[in-house]
Amino acid sequence: MSTEADTQPAQRGAFADTIRVIIHALILAMVVRIFFYQPFNIPSGSMKPTLLVGDYLFVSKLSYGYSRYTFPFGLNLFSGRVLAGEPKRGDVVVFKLPSDGRTDYIKRVIGLPGDRIQMRRGQLFIQPKGSASFIAVPKRRVSDFVTRDEFGRTIRIPRYEETLPGGAKHYTLDAIKGTRYDDTGVFEVPPGHYFMMGDNRDNSTDSRVPETIGGVGFVPRENLIGRAELIFFSAEESWRFLKLWEWPSKIRWKRFFTVIR
Repeated sequence: MSTEADTQPAQRGAFADTIRVIIHALILAMVVRIFFYQPFNIPSGSMKPTLLVGDYLFVSKLSYGYSRYTFPFGLNLFSGRVLAGEPKRGDVVVFKLPSDGRTDYIKRVIGLPGDRIQMRRGQLFIQPKGSASFIAVPKRRVSDFVTRDEFGRTIRIPRYEETLPGGAKHYTLDAIKGTRYDDTGVFEVPPGHYFMMGDNRDNSTDSRVPETIGGVGFVPRENLIGRAELIFFSAEESWRFLKLWEWPSKIRWKRFFTVIR
């Protein structure tokens, strides 16, 4: 027959076990976030149609190794990168903005070290390192990207499929012809740097805009955080967590667990 005195130590032991489980779970989550996968959300439309505002995704830190920008608060534990892997042309990458080293950006790797890049009348041209001439990146018109503006009106935006050297395919948007982004000079990617572009070509501040005038410029290898791998949650911009009645209509269920390409 148990007494109140017997019950109290048992309750304290169960409570202590619960606390230990919670602490272990928090430590594990922190280790995963620091060294393996970090969650990010998409705040702008520069990567449409691949990524939408309100997408939440996992970014793999294992893909490119570690630098000071990989760790929280930019801890400067060592110089350069360790256990480094090289980004491939076409990877979607999260990196720290070179001009301030703090702001997270997400773009697609278009140019590798030693490449030359140019936009001509809205078409992408690449001269890979060691190649004698520019290659016009194939651009095929596909079905329009359909979205809505702030007033609820349906908007159709021309969508294209690009095939980069090496075979990586992705979709881009070209809403307006003849913008300043459609015709550029030649960009020569320095050693240890990458040329990044958004898939929403008319609405992306990226490596086509020099760092000196508020753009991204060339991105140093050290600034890479990781490769975007998977969308684990997605909701419309106006979605709010506490408005449970809006969940069925404003959560983009079909985007859950979408692999990012």
